[in-house]
Amino acid sequence: MKKISLIVLLIIGSMSAKAQSYIGYLTDNYSGVNSVIANPANITDSRFKTDINLAGFSVFAGNDYYGVHLLDATKDGYDFDLDAKKSPSTDNNAAINLDVMGPAFMFNLTETSSLAIFTRARSFANISEINGESIDALDDDETDDFNVDEGDFNMLANGWAELGVTYARVLMNKEQHFLKGGLTVKYLQGGGTAYASGKNITVDYDADGIDANTGSVSTRGELTYGHFADYDDDDYDYELPDATGFGADLGFVYEWRPDYGDYKTTNVDGDTYSHKYENKYKLKLGLSITDIGMINYKETERERFDVTKSNFDEDDFDTGDNFTETLTNVYGLPTTATGYKVSLPTAIHLNADYSFTKHLYVNLNTDLSLIAKGKESANRISNIVSLTPRFESKWFSFFVPVSVVQYNGFQAGAGFRAGPLYIGSGSVLTALTSDNSKGADVYAGLKVPVYQGKPKDKDGDGIIDKLDGCPKEAGPIENNGCPYLDSDVDGVMDNEDACPDIAGPKENKGCPWEDKDKDGVLDNKDACPNQAGPEENNGCPWADKDGDGVFDKDDECVNIAGTVANKGCPEVTVEIQKTLNAYAKTILFNSGKSTIKSESNQVLSDIIDILGQYPTAKFSVEGHTDSSGSDALNQRLSDSRANAVKTYLVENGVDAFRLSAMGYGESKPIASNETSKGRAENRRVEINLVK
Repeated sequence: MKKISLIVLLIIGSMSAKAQSYIGYLTDNYSGVNSVIANPANITDSRFKTDINLAGFSVFAGNDYYGVHLLDATKDGYDFDLDAKKSPSTDNNAAINLDVMGPAFMFNLTETSSLAIFTRARSFANISEINGESIDALDDDETDDFNVDEGDFNMLANGWAELGVTYARVLMNKEQHFLKGGLTVKYLQGGGTAYASGKNITVDYDADGIDANTGSVSTRGELTYGHFADYDDDDYDYELPDATGFGADLGFVYEWRPDYGDYKTTNVDGDTYSHKYENKYKLKLGLSITDIGMINYKETERERFDVTKSNFDEDDFDTGDNFTETLTNVYGLPTTATGYKVSLPTAIHLNADYSFTKHLYVNLNTDLSLIAKGKESANRISNIVSLTPRFESKWFSFFVPVSVVQYNGFQAGAGFRAGPLYIGSGSVLTALTSDNSKGADVYAGLKVPVYQGKPKDKDGDGIIDKLDGCPKEAGPIENNGCPYLDSDVDGVMDNEDACPDIAGPKENKGCPWEDKDKDGVLDNKDACPNQAGPEENNGCPWADKDGDGVFDKDDECVNIAGTVANKGCPEVTVEIQKTLNAYAKTILFNSGKSTIKSESNQVLSDIIDILGQYPTAKFSVEGHTDSSGSDALNQRLSDSRANAVKTYLVENGVDAFRLSAMGYGESKPIASNETSKGRAENRRVEINLVK
């Protein structure tokens, strides 16, 4: 029975240890205390006030020899030798990893530091460097003979419990750059171990070597077998072994926070509150080394056998009561030693997490073993690279890890977190869809999360209670949320009252009005408080900017000197009127049309200059024709020409309200239409003052 138990213990090791437990879940910013096993720095500046893990487990089994379709493998009649896909090589590997997260909790010590205490039970079983081609040779039904050239191999099964304490704190928080670090110290209690390793092992079996019924065996190499001292005794009862040790994890996390200012609130005293309920980074980088340490099994024996022996009876293997006695009977006494140490599966973890939006992330994680392959009495993880896109929110997360695992190849899985429940697998999609799946894992757990909440503002004054000097009484931001006093009861709060002890109107900052220039107009109504002036001019003296003797209040041309009779505006004299018409009569049009010839532009410019000197005067642009053509045609032509001149003047700066335009046709000749000279004089434009 003990032989079978030992074989089972070692064969359990025929699956390759997963590089990381809880694949996908540990990338979540809401994995809480569980994340301490990946990087102890994770627990500080987290999204939790506290997080309590009740129980959780993660189990993985895999190998690089057998590939199966998981659903087919569970059916009755499935034959691994016939139905599974085999990938034999001279270096096949396999193992199992069981990771149970027991009661654990984390909480914040200060704004920048946190503490976690956790319990954990773990079991690793590894087998490495097995010659898979030899397994095929043993399965050969065509002959009973076989030859196994195993070479070197290593098998190890180890179970232990951990009690860990983690301290993490913020190391740097400088604008965009944030850095935190954490350290875990673990007390280790070994639960059991056994290992076997071989060097240059060969086995040659001849079915007819001794006689027709008994085969002969030839072996070569060196075999080391480590186990509990009393394990092979028939009356052995399991007791917790004398096996303890210490371990440590060390980790750092850097966050790039380009929008760091959006996650802080500051009051007038410079006190700052950081929004702990929100993730602040665009990019997060993590580095950690886990499982530094070993367990010292003091009640174990390590026996090293020289198994070089030729042509002995196969029945010799049945001469002992236990595995050690059998080997001793066949190969002689071994070299023995008491006690050995089992190294933890030390590994380095590199992690990068990128935030696309508030809820969408992608994580790249790499786990690399720091334990040499084939090292005796040492657990070892398999190397892994995982890419995990995820949706993440306070109460729900969903993640789809895609991984490449050493010995197991490509794997894809899925998982979710819904409040207190987390469940998932790093390989479920591959296991359910691939007919050559070489590994499968699953995890689940239950916890009590207490999340960081949004800060409260009980008095509703826009200042969170943590920064409010009077959290139960509304007040302005500039007074730290406290209401101001009004000592003189004038309706002006003391913070705005220039005369807090003398009542005064709000518009004078709480002070009574003065009359500095003694003009009878109080300063609040005096537009010129330092110059005396009449009340009707708001306490200012009347002005006459253009000095024409007409006060600006009565001057319709404040900036241009004019006459009193013309309300301060310059008057258009007879000479100016003559000048205007002299210019106007020289405006030329295309024959029979209202379009102005370009050679008239200078004349029109001179007219505009004259009109600009009389900004309030209004003028009539009048068009006239000779008697050639019909009356109706001449009327339309004169109208068009008068309006063409008006349009030109308006487009070049003359206010439209000052101009009118009218055509008189041939009705107002100034010369005889009987001569060409007279008709030329009658074809004219006049610009006349409108009185």
